[in-house]
Amino acid sequence: MPWNDNANPGPWGSPPGGSDDDRKDLPARRPQNNGGGRGPRGPGPDLNAGFEQLRRRFYALFGGGGRGLRPGVIVAIVAAVVGLWALSGFYVVQPSEQAVVLTFGAWSRSESPGLRYHLPAPIEQVEKVPVLALNRLDLGGGGTPDTDNPQESLMLTSDLDIVDLSWTVTWRVADAGRYIFSTRAPEDAVKAVAESAMREIVGKTPLDSILINGRGKAQLQTAELMQKTLDGWGAGITVVEEQIKSENPPSEVLAAFRDVTNAQQDKDSAQNVADTYRNRVVNEAKGTAAQITQSAEAYREQAVRTALGDAARFNAIDAEYRRSPQATRERLYLETMERVLLKSKKVVIPGGKNGTTAPIVLPPSLFRSGGDAAAAAPPAAAPAPATQQAPQQ
Repeated sequence: MPWNDNANPGPWGSPPGGSDDDRKDLPARRPQNNGGGRGPRGPGPDLNAGFEQLRRRFYALFGGGGRGLRPGVIVAIVAAVVGLWALSGFYVVQPSEQAVVLTFGAWSRSESPGLRYHLPAPIEQVEKVPVLALNRLDLGGGGTPDTDNPQESLMLTSDLDIVDLSWTVTWRVADAGRYIFSTRAPEDAVKAVAESAMREIVGKTPLDSILINGRGKAQLQTAELMQKTLDGWGAGITVVEEQIKSENPPSEVLAAFRDVTNAQQDKDSAQNVADTYRNRVVNEAKGTAAQITQSAEAYREQAVRTALGDAARFNAIDAEYRRSPQATRERLYLETMERVLLKSKKVVIPGGKNGTTAPIVLPPSLFRSGGDAAAAAPPAAAPAPATQQAPQQ
């Protein structure tokens, strides 16, 4: 069924207004345009009139009618262009950067961080270089067949052995101007200097020193030699660190060198044990010798002081004896008897009242019964003459 078939009203019924014959009698409806673009919501903007008015103003401003541009307009345009050109010379240098100003392609000055100005192009140009960023350069490969570079890693030592090295160089820009203009390719220059310096240092170092305990010294010497070479070139580069990542013999003799290294470690271990034992024995001997020496010195001091005391006592007794011989002899006798009989059991019988006889000392065994008293009697009678003779001297 065609869309304009009004004979069939469809599911919604017949359209309002009856048939076509009936609608012919109705007045025709037209949109209320009113010549001004008025729609159902009111008048809209007249774009044609606006563009026409703008065109007329520009035409009048630039001298319409074939009279050319006005002088004031030309001056304003030139001033605006020059102002924009002059304002394009402002730029900002970040804290981690250093700016290099080029005047007609030649290095004229360097600028520190902050807001800076240069004459706009084509008079001056600015190149910013990061001076605080650390740059890393790996040389010698990573220790695998895919990454190794034998031309860089294989080096000859002072004892004519070959070592396979892999190391890293860390550097930064110190002077942006020298960094840009001193060398054509700064990174290639750093790489060449690093390889040359490492070969020179390794060529002066034995293989055992590099493999065992000379890595740190080789790193320091290589960094110093690199810095000296770069300063001589005026490259404006500072070497921060030189670090050896791996040092190995060539792969063909790696197993033999590992055996040598293990033997060296066993040797060092045995030597350490021997040194420990030697130190212990030596220290013990030194302690014993010091103890004996101190004991001898103490005995010597004691003997000397005892002898000095005895000599002083003898001198004192001799002086007293010269003053009173009888009293001194008796005092010496009594002191001697007191010292001898101090810890023995004894019976003392005093002598006569007139002092003609000395006291008699009898052992306690005389007062016992039986054979003990008889057996002990002869030894007791022997001291009597001695005690009687002492006062007569």
